[in-house]
Amino acid sequence: MTPIDQLEPTATTNPDELAEARLEGLLTPAPADAYGALTAASVDADQAQAAVGAGAWAVLRRGLRETPALRQGLVFTLVLSVLSAAGRVLVPVLTQQILDRGITGPNGFAPAVVYPLCGLAVVVIFGVYWASRVAFIRLTRAAEAALMQLRVKAFAHIHRLSIAEQTETRRGAFVARVTSDVDQISHFLDWGGINWVVSLTLMIGCVGVMLVYSPPLTATVLLVTLPLVGLLRLMQSGMLRAYDSLRTRVGETLGEVGELVMGAATIRAYGLERRADSRVARAIQRQYAAEIRTARYSATIFPLSDFFGSIATAAVVVEGVLLGPRWGMSLGSLVAFLFLVQLFLGPVAELSELFDDTQTAIAGWRKVLSVLDLPVEMAEPAPGAALPPGPLEVSVEKVGFAYRDGTQALRGVDLRIPPGAHLAVVGETGSGKTTLARLLCRLADPGSGRIRVGGVDLRSASPAARRAAIRLVPQDGFLFDTSIRENVRFGFAEAGETDVLGAFAALGLDAWVASLPQGLDTRAGQRGENLSVGERQLVALARAQLGAPGLLILDEATSAVDPETERVIAAAMSRLGAGRTTVTIAHRLSTAQAADAVVVVDRGAIVEMGRHEDLVASGGVYAGLYRSWLGNTASR
Repeated sequence: MTPIDQLEPTATTNPDELAEARLEGLLTPAPADAYGALTAASVDADQAQAAVGAGAWAVLRRGLRETPALRQGLVFTLVLSVLSAAGRVLVPVLTQQILDRGITGPNGFAPAVVYPLCGLAVVVIFGVYWASRVAFIRLTRAAEAALMQLRVKAFAHIHRLSIAEQTETRRGAFVARVTSDVDQISHFLDWGGINWVVSLTLMIGCVGVMLVYSPPLTATVLLVTLPLVGLLRLMQSGMLRAYDSLRTRVGETLGEVGELVMGAATIRAYGLERRADSRVARAIQRQYAAEIRTARYSATIFPLSDFFGSIATAAVVVEGVLLGPRWGMSLGSLVAFLFLVQLFLGPVAELSELFDDTQTAIAGWRKVLSVLDLPVEMAEPAPGAALPPGPLEVSVEKVGFAYRDGTQALRGVDLRIPPGAHLAVVGETGSGKTTLARLLCRLADPGSGRIRVGGVDLRSASPAARRAAIRLVPQDGFLFDTSIRENVRFGFAEAGETDVLGAFAALGLDAWVASLPQGLDTRAGQRGENLSVGERQLVALARAQLGAPGLLILDEATSAVDPETERVIAAAMSRLGAGRTTVTIAHRLSTAQAADAVVVVDRGAIVEMGRHEDLVASGGVYAGLYRSWLGNTASR
């Protein structure tokens, strides 16, 4: 996007006539709503989670649908796993042949039998190693590719959610979904997934060969181990609930820790360390309790496999020694059968750990899928309408908006802003003015009514056109942990050094840039912590200047700003708004006085609108705010 060096002023020969025209447009009532009332959706995370499906198989099937990379090459991996299992089953058979034909046969030790079979066993063992290694590598690559897709998909979905959802759901929980929950799935797929395939194949192969050697002994093994499967099945629903609760508690802990770490300076300044520690301790305690509940299941399951495995081995030894000769079993057959039993019981012994990891992965998968099921209420049009160039007219028509907790932020707001006008929006904290600013750049859609910019409904405007034509400079001036140059270029990758310097110069900030220790290479730090509040705002203003917005939305940042920086910010904002339609969430008296008109918002509704001096004279809400401003100014 080409940066703007200079914007032509609105065509007029008389500044007073221009102000009159702007004011007339501002005070003109907006037309009736053409869309009718729209009911705000209210789908919370629990409802979305329920939509995923309570069953483990339902979650796994849905997870596979969401990660197509995991299915790529799966058939070849399964073939390798079957070959690996077949090779491992073949070794006991070769052992039986060596014993019966090469050592205890009618002719005693037979080198012609023993050595070739031992060589074949070595080849089989190396073949098993190769097949297992290749299968593991292929599955790991597929799993990591799938999880990369899942992380990106979940992250992108979170950024498509409206501010109503972002405000309701703690960001720490979203971070947990994309990080720790996906990590749990990764651990399972990298280890548990291949083990499920190999173990089940091996167990089936062992049972098949054991049936050939001795159906009665095979029946004994199955009768002893089947109760373990029943017990695991019985405990599954409780384990799923426990692990699901654990993933929830992990998200809560991340949310608490993240919030309190970011607010460390405020906590120390107000002596709130004990209260902060108490909040974190409670979150950690809840996570600890959830961990203990899941550990109880693990502590129950792990010894069970060893217990049933030991009983099965003992039963086969006793029964084989006593009854094997009667059934026609040779020494080699009994030894081979015992080897097969150990191969069969190996996966059974790992079954408890596999089951444990599987439940953890399913709980994590369910949490991630619950995020993907959160509705994206702001459907982007394809391809969408273009917005006209230059200053844009804004029409807000009977707009209402409510947050998820039921808080009605705006109600029946009607407003028309002519092109090139400067409107100041004032009101007490929580009155709805910031919500209005966010709706104007479509961070959310109105629950009722509509907003038109340049004659185009924002819901039908092309995303690219909307982002180019409308710029929001938020109060916090969020910056990324990179250089000031890159922060200004964020969203304008094609902008060069000259463009960035030109943006600062256009705002009269070139002297400030020159005063920085490393100029444009100065790092902003995480969330811009290396800069002051005012300096962060200056960088955010330069970022907006680098584009060519026809509508500029400014949320003033004046808290913790010294008077000199406040004057610099005011001058930069004035230059930035020249030749553009500007809506300023005003926190300073001078901003409201300099605006073409002032809108007063109270409890989500516009209660007053007009010139500064007229509103002061009327003695209403604005007059009260004005007296408060004068008192604060005098105290300075």
